[in-house]
Amino acid sequence: MNWGDAPAWAAFAVSLGAIGISLKARSDGKRSADAAEKTAAVAEETLAHQRTADAVQRAAEEEANRPRVVLAFEHANKAKWQLVNYGTAIATNVRITEAVAAMHGAWPENLTLAPGEVHDFLMAGSMEARIPSLIRVVWDGQEEPVPLRVPPRIG
Repeated sequence: MNWGDAPAWAAFAVSLGAIGISLKARSDGKRSADAAEKTAAVAEETLAHQRTADAVQRAAEEEANRPRVVLAFEHANKAKWQLVNYGTAIATNVRITEAVAAMHGAWPENLTLAPGEVHDFLMAGSMEARIPSLIRVVWDGQEEPVPLRVPPRIG
């Protein structure tokens, strides 16, 4: 039996092995490329999510640090009451939204309270004009009435 040139057959066998290895390497390379694409897509989504979360956190911090008006009524003594601005912003044009029969004197027009500032006023209850438990106020930039609790009278 004549098989011909033995080195040629050996080269043929090696080339078949090389073809098999190259096909395996190609499929491994394709799988690796697919995995890299998926990893890149996940990384891109994660980065977009992180940017969104950072923007939301930044907006929340800015909102929390924004100057605010925080008004409260306090009883000073006898018929003397106070409206106090505990906030960090100026309350401009503070107005009471409904008449308070127990209040003596007119509420000042264009009342402005800086942070920490106090406005004194007189209010005394009677059988006909009780001291309210809530007084609603508005100011420039806050047109929706804010109900402020009127604390119980001391002494």
